[in-house]
Amino acid sequence: MPGPGWYLIGEDEIASVTEALSSGEISRYRFDGSLEDPSKVYLFEREFADTLGAAHCIGMNSATSALLSALVATGIGPGDEVIVPGYTFIASIAAVVHAGATPVLAEIDDSLTLDPQDVAAKCTPRTRAVLPVHMLGRPADMVSLTTVAEEHGLLVIEDVAQACGGSFRGRRLGTWGTAGAFSLNGAKVITGSDGGVLVTGERTVYERAFAFHDHGSAPLRLGVTDHGPLLGLNLRMSELVGAMALAQLRKLDHILDTLRARHDALASLLTDLPGVHLARSNDPAGHCATTLALTCDTAARARQMTEVLGTAVLDASPRHTYWRMSQLRPGAQRRIAGKQPFRVLPDTVRGTLPRTDGLLERTFALSVGVVDPYLGTGFGIDITTDDERLHEVAQAVREAAESAGPSPSQSVERASRGSGADQGDP
Repeated sequence: MPGPGWYLIGEDEIASVTEALSSGEISRYRFDGSLEDPSKVYLFEREFADTLGAAHCIGMNSATSALLSALVATGIGPGDEVIVPGYTFIASIAAVVHAGATPVLAEIDDSLTLDPQDVAAKCTPRTRAVLPVHMLGRPADMVSLTTVAEEHGLLVIEDVAQACGGSFRGRRLGTWGTAGAFSLNGAKVITGSDGGVLVTGERTVYERAFAFHDHGSAPLRLGVTDHGPLLGLNLRMSELVGAMALAQLRKLDHILDTLRARHDALASLLTDLPGVHLARSNDPAGHCATTLALTCDTAARARQMTEVLGTAVLDASPRHTYWRMSQLRPGAQRRIAGKQPFRVLPDTVRGTLPRTDGLLERTFALSVGVVDPYLGTGFGIDITTDDERLHEVAQAVREAAESAGPSPSQSVERASRGSGADQGDP
């Protein structure tokens, strides 16, 4: 399941990891506590923060850990509700549950991201935060979502696992909310082989998140935390992951430029498909272009096309579609170790989020940079694809659309012409 960064692993990554190994310092901390010879993780954190325009950054072992740390650091816990889209990766929901809060599922809109209007409708006196997820590298509408959050006094915590480097209206994703969480596993925009990142603009959140991710320590272990007896875990990023991620980060702009060019080239070949259109983007200039999403006029057309192409509609994913997540189904054990059964609101059965269901069963995504059948992007191109293969993929999609027959509007138009209605007949 490689992402674009995986395809570009080469001498830079090898040199960075080798340098870390050769130094004899394989922890993010230097044994003498000195920052004169900083670790690869420390350098990665500084450069990542600068790239995003964030004040604070913490390298972690996963995006799930970053989400959990953000929730804990902002004081979210038992009795609180956090609004999450019904189309997401299950980690977004799991982090809320492990923080002790209740996930509240909300609809997506035709951008395939969280619907601000449904967020407003789902707010209750218990709602503490909204957690937009930038799925498939596509930015959520952060202006509308932050406006709703401000009106209801909510925190915003962004799940940017699939959209590292993306932006909305010129501002990097992950910096709109109180905190943002990123993934560095092999299927993401850039990779450290694994790992995650938390960014925040608030010093107190940074200090509390750092303490939670490293046994209660103050940032960089320069003393103990001053924010109470926070019982932390060990969620640190390893030095070798930091070394690889640092080399990949320096390729981020090149990766995004390449993906966007390939996405636009492929999209230009897929205009005027019968019964198919490009899914709307909240910010075409800011999306990561790791995928190209196509929405059909009917679920039947989407199924027929994906069968021909050997891929699947978005609705089919057992880890991204709310009602298919086995851990969330009514009647499942719904328990985490040592804790009472958790709740997810509303019930996670098909039909609970009708707009989400309708969009996901009519939409499929072509790979542009993330080749992942598990996500539904098993067919398409990758960052190394040449023009000949790109045209072959576009032709295959066009033939699949045509084999599924005309759209209902085309059928009506043809029937109208056949009746002579356009020839002046009464």
